[in-house]
Amino acid sequence: MNSNELFSLQDKCVVLTGGAGVLCSALAEYLAEAGAKVCIADYDEFRANELAKKIKAKGGFALPLRINVLDKAEIKDAFSCAVNSMGRIDALINGAGGNRKDATTSEELPFFDLPGEALRSVMDLNFMGTFLPCQVFGKYFAQQKKGIILNVSSMNAFRPLTRICGYSAAKAAISNFTEWLAVHLCQNYSKEIRVNAIAPGFFLTDQNRFLLTDEKTGALTPRGKTIIEHTPMGRFGQADELCGTVHWLLSDASKFITGTVIPVDGGFNAFAGV
Repeated sequence: MNSNELFSLQDKCVVLTGGAGVLCSALAEYLAEAGAKVCIADYDEFRANELAKKIKAKGGFALPLRINVLDKAEIKDAFSCAVNSMGRIDALINGAGGNRKDATTSEELPFFDLPGEALRSVMDLNFMGTFLPCQVFGKYFAQQKKGIILNVSSMNAFRPLTRICGYSAAKAAISNFTEWLAVHLCQNYSKEIRVNAIAPGFFLTDQNRFLLTDEKTGALTPRGKTIIEHTPMGRFGQADELCGTVHWLLSDASKFITGTVIPVDGGFNAFAGV
């Protein structure tokens, strides 16, 4: 196999949950430009449609779908639409997730007063919002004896960060689940089903902007400054800097890799701070 074949994503059919979000929208555009067919499955139907229009205007294939990743019936409906429109599904990227301000500790909201509902919401969105699509799409992959699942973990899974206990716990659960599911599907259904995860470091998104930058001035908060100081590359990541790692994990170039969680973090996880 030559290098072009090894890394080819031509006509690969990929579903992205949270597909209209900051990070996954960059992935969707990149994958479409690489020749893949992308299904943008997102709770925000308007943003999914706008992104699909943008991809189609460049000659790519994009299917926008509304999905609630916490509603299994909706996930099944989205799955059926994706299969009918694309003909098959080769890969699932579980990008839906996020944090909530009322699940984040602060001087005004100490740990002891964090509302359980807010913590449950963050845990559900991140972990169950990955688990349930894995059930629906994983069953399809088990039946066709091949497929790729790519979950989105976080640096928080490697190193729990202050203030965001629910989000950190949920992402740690995703990393553990990724390893478990990789073994389960490989041992019980097919050696050609792979499950991996990426663990982004610090990228500015709608969910973390309030923690890392000042809402009025845009300047780094003390927390944002600390992160930059502990990132050897000295900056936040850009959304398109996830694309190369995702490309590799969706291609045959990584066909002997399963059960891994790959940091994409500018060196943050490697730095002890001294």
